[in-house]
Amino acid sequence: MKKGYVYIITNYTKKTLYIGVTTNLKERIEQHQNEIGSEFTKKYKCKYLLYYEEYECYNDAIEREKKLKNWKREWKLELIKKVNSEMKFLNSEMM
Repeated sequence: MKKGYVYIITNYTKKTLYIGVTTNLKERIEQHQNEIGSEFTKKYKCKYLLYYEEYECYNDAIEREKKLKNWKREWKLELIKKVNSEMKFLNSEMM
């Protein structure tokens, strides 16, 4: 079974949050930066990584993504701030 990643990206002003799931986080972040693959992230310029979780099983990552998408915005921000208190863009960690 492939590993999976759940991630949260945002736009430059941090007004829009997007939650996604992938098997290759580095490649997926590069796709978002190049506006490839997601009309939503392209439209709202979401290309800055704020948060991610790694799972040994891709299906577990999918389940987590589904749950997070139902969360209130404030809960998502609290989750991000637990590991990224300054809400810094983490893209350079993926390069």
